Parts: sequence; C-alpha cells; structure tokens
Amino acid sequence: MRKKVNVIGMVVAMDKEITPFMATAGKCFLQEKKGPFLVFGYELYGKKVYLVRSGIGEIFASSATQMLISEYGVELILNFGVCGSLTKEVGVLDTVIVGGIVHYDFDLSGIDNVAVGQYPNEESVVLKTDEELIELCKKVMVKSEVVICASADKFVSEKSIKERLYADFGAKVCDMESAGVLLTAKGYGIPFVAIKAVSDGEGGAEEFNAMVRSASEQYISALKEIIKEF
Repeated sequence: MRKKVNVIGMVVAMDKEITPFMATAGKCFLQEKKGPFLVFGYELYGKKVYLVRSGIGEIFASSATQMLISEYGVELILNFGVCGSLTKEVGVLDTVIVGGIVHYDFDLSGIDNVAVGQYPNEESVVLKTDEELIELCKKVMVKSEVVICASADKFVSEKSIKERLYADFGAKVCDMESAGVLLTAKGYGIPFVAIKAVSDGEGGAEEFNAMVRSASEQYISALKEIIKEF
C-alpha cells in the first residue's frame, strides 16, 4: 500500500450532496471562492481535506479537479455524490464503489478504429479507478458493490437509454461528473476513486428530486472512515 496521504481533494457537484458531510466534518478552517468554485477546508484525522463544490457536469468537474491539484497540492482525489441506477440490481439509497468509468458520449469511432467511449492510448472503454483505493473502500463499505459508472453530460431518465448503457458497457449506475474528475486526476498521476449513493432509478427526475437529500446521507459515515484510512 502506498504511503499515507496528507492532503485530500474532494469533488462534489451540488450543495445537496455536500451539506450532510459538512454538517459532521467539524470546524471549517477555510472557505473561499476560486473562480466559479467554492472551496472548503477541514482537518480530519490529521489530514487536510479540501472540498470543492464544482457545479454540475463534466467540464466543471474537470476544472475543479485541476484547481485542487494546482492550487492546493492534493495527493488524492475523491469524488462523492449521488448517481442514477441503470438496473434493478442497484436500488435507490444503495451505496456503490466506482471501479471503472465509461465516458459514453466521447466518440471517435467515425475517424478512428475505436469503440464508442474509447480514448486514444487506452486499451478499453472502461477507465479504471485506483485499485488500492478500491480495496480500501471495500474494507469499509463491506456491503457495497464495485460497479462501472456511465458518465456524460446528460441526466438519464429514459428507460431505453438506461438499458442501452447497461447492455453496451455493463454500467450499473450513471452520473454527470466522474469521467471529468478521473481523466484530469489520471493525467497528473493522482490516485482517484468515487463513492456514490443512488438517488433515482425508474422514477427518473421526480424520484431524484424526492430522494437526493436522503441518498446524500447514505455515504457520510463510510466516507469519514475511508478518509481516516487514507
């Protein structure tokens, strides 16, 4: 196992996803605005934790990740928040560990001999998160499944799209930020892992609006234990 980290970066899209963590994280030693982002600083278990509210979507998430690396020197990136379920195997309020991400609206298939979602110099459409961090998360979140997440700038509510993403990529959940976070972190050699709680399934947007707060509360205790282990 790699050495313990001292500075952790956390990328979260929305206030609704951040609030439950902030309510239990203790005293905030830093709150500042960096461009379009709000950054909060905490000290947990002898580590500095910089939490950024990125805003929704891959571009904001990628930019926020870059900012954490450049401005705060984070040694590890953790993305948490809510996600949608693509299969009945993963239910609302379930928590999952993201082991791989497919950026499914990235498509060079028209000009290169590659599959939809495949990046140049990558062997697979599935971009892996950090294996050591996955194992650490599994020790804490013993009942949580390791899944593939389909990520793109679209809120997925249509049943046909959910079925296609599951069939084409084996993805069991979807979100709108993790691909951007992973790609940026990977480019700098920063280990990355994502933890998600399911806020919606077949109920789509209506279910999301009803359950997003409850879903955001599901991973808080596990999240703090994982930070302690880092």
